[in-house]
Amino acid sequence: MAVVNEPYQLLTTTRYDPLLQSLIWNNDTHGPSPFFLLPLHFARLLDAADMHNWFYARSTLKYNDLKSRCMDAIADQRVRESNAVAFKVRITVSVEGQVVAVATPLPAPFYSDPTHLPLQKLPPVTAQGTAELISAVKIYLDTELIEPSVFTQTKTTFRAVYEQAKSRNVKVAEVRSATDWDVLLYNQDGEIMETSIYNVAFYRSSTWLTPSVSTGCLPGVMRRWLIENGRVKEDTDNVLTTKALEPGEWVLLFNGVQGCRLGNICNVTK
Repeated sequence: MAVVNEPYQLLTTTRYDPLLQSLIWNNDTHGPSPFFLLPLHFARLLDAADMHNWFYARSTLKYNDLKSRCMDAIADQRVRESNAVAFKVRITVSVEGQVVAVATPLPAPFYSDPTHLPLQKLPPVTAQGTAELISAVKIYLDTELIEPSVFTQTKTTFRAVYEQAKSRNVKVAEVRSATDWDVLLYNQDGEIMETSIYNVAFYRSSTWLTPSVSTGCLPGVMRRWLIENGRVKEDTDNVLTTKALEPGEWVLLFNGVQGCRLGNICNVTK
């Protein structure tokens, strides 16, 4: 296991959004839920606790307690008279089993099902402004490889590998803000892993393919849901490599806060 010389917590981030209560697939054991895939976030925390050998923390984690902490975080925002409708909810778990949930307002709620994704191949981005027209995220292939570890395979507050990747690609990206772009990570074998905040999928052989966990990528909650519901397939043959990327091609991005959205590859040439 990789070792870090600083304290860290297990981390997962969900979303509170009223629209989610109308989507049956988002129900939990209590019925309609305003928290985006919260049972899968809970399962991810349990798996991460196992991988980090945090056995006491795992034994204390309970779904109802986790949901209660999330509800309290939303209530705290309401007390502050927030006018926001949707919130990002950041959940951390310490090695002692302490669970902390903090809500921050999001600029806009969902207006449609966040799991919707294109079902056919999209043409490459060739016309200037095409990506901006659909609010696509600019994706830049990292200038260096990264070494997979337990900190890429689980989500924690130790984010150095992702922060360093974004930092070294700032000049390459030349974009207006941190939300306009992201960096595409790959391992020592040239296998695509993910971006700093999204799992990814590329359209291959008439389907969306997402990198295998064997690459060292994070098995995110939205990724798990999309695979289990047949929306994307796992790349078991490891065909998603840096050499296979096409200039201007679209990439499907997804996480447990934003759902699915599109990005496009900006710095790959043939």
